[in-house]
Amino acid sequence: MKDTYCVIMSGGIGSRFWPFSRESFPKQFLDFFGNGRSLLQMTYDRYVKIIPKEHIYVATNALYVHLVKEQLPELTDEQILAEPTRKNTAPCIAYASYHIRACNPNANIVVAPCDHLIIHEEQFLKDVEKALAFVKDNRVLVTLGIQPTRPETGYGYIQSSDTVVDDFCKVKTFTEKPNLDLARVFMASGEFYWNSGIFIWNVNTIIKAFSKYLPDISSRFDLGKELFNTPKEKDFIKENFPYCPNISIDYGIMEKASNVYMLCVEFGWADLGTWGSLFDIAHKDSYHNAVLKKNQALLYESTGNVVALDSDRLVVVQGIHDCIIAESGNVLVICKKQDEQRLKQFVADAKIKYGDKFN
Repeated sequence: MKDTYCVIMSGGIGSRFWPFSRESFPKQFLDFFGNGRSLLQMTYDRYVKIIPKEHIYVATNALYVHLVKEQLPELTDEQILAEPTRKNTAPCIAYASYHIRACNPNANIVVAPCDHLIIHEEQFLKDVEKALAFVKDNRVLVTLGIQPTRPETGYGYIQSSDTVVDDFCKVKTFTEKPNLDLARVFMASGEFYWNSGIFIWNVNTIIKAFSKYLPDISSRFDLGKELFNTPKEKDFIKENFPYCPNISIDYGIMEKASNVYMLCVEFGWADLGTWGSLFDIAHKDSYHNAVLKKNQALLYESTGNVVALDSDRLVVVQGIHDCIIAESGNVLVICKKQDEQRLKQFVADAKIKYGDKFN
């Protein structure tokens, strides 16, 4: 376990969970299930079972460092990697990789979003350990692929190939968020899997991939490679991180690299990126309504709704179908579930009209 590390990505705003998720207190710090643990804490709890706690890092925006410290006091300051600006997942992963390589040049790393629900955790941890062992002996980039259960348009898809090494299938193509017709074709083919966004690799393999496919990022970090894991690291990051291109690891590396492999897994996975994804896994009444967080609600002639409040007030719903009904603080949102992708637009419009009052 001395060479095993984990990077939890926890810097997003989570605007698709507005109004619960706000810029000042985004979704990763919220307790969505009423169990006393936030999404970030649940993610940490999961990985600390197989990875030494001193090898777990949280990459987050500088605005949220204090929240990470509050929720994970067991982490040292050096384990919280503060990003001065939001630059998507590729610069985030590059920063973490260079830092970890300075600590351990043999490190094998799990990169994990903080907003996943894992139902069968024991199987999940076995799969992660299997992948860690694979990347230790093979210079490959591994992703975990999920068997699709519906033609989902909000996820990326991975196409498998006939090349298999120790249960790891060589990836043929990546497709990011297809339209509904294409998602149906993918599901019917049996060749495509959901991209979980959980990646496993050796630190040298991923840094080599950055050098080949994202030199604009690697060259920037190479300027200060001797400064990582020293007191001068934070100043270097503040000065150089903002110059990195805003690009995801999927677009920047995974779609281009020829050494990407996938482990096809079944451990009960959900990406809690939207109200719809939360609705899918929530308990529902006989009319297919989901009332979250032990809220008090009376629903009449209403079907297919998700109801969430952060107060103990009673909500009465009549004649409403397939909607998100969410209230938090000074914002009440009622919108069609099928239009939930417009929540980002609603947040932007509120900011334009009212400033930061509702963000």
